Amino acid sequence: MTRISSSQTRRRRHRKVLRQTRGHQGGRHRLYRQARESLLHALSYSYAHRRERKGDRRRQWNIRINAGARANGMSYSSLIHGLKLAGVAVDRKMLADLAVRDPSAFARIVETARAQVAAA
Repeated sequence: MTRISSSQTRRRRHRKVLRQTRGHQGGRHRLYRQARESLLHALSYSYAHRRERKGDRRRQWNIRINAGARANGMSYSSLIHGLKLAGVAVDRKMLADLAVRDPSAFARIVETARAQVAAA
């Protein structure tokens, strides 16, 4: 049997890890062992934070909707309740966008919700 050298495979593996850790500081992007450890942590953080980011966006939408609703003399919870009663199927992402970009359209939506809350 001939001796099998792992030099090419190892070099490629190391190069791949070092390339992926290019933005890391110090030995974390220069030394293979530290780079591999750093890469494993970075990948697990990015996986977890992709899910967290969705909650962050929803919180931001709620804050914007609340600010727009209060500017029109209504609370967030009563606005959402009124929209449910009125059967308005506009999601929070769109409501937040309207509150920021088109306040007059958002004001009309608030009036629709206010009328439904008053009728109920």
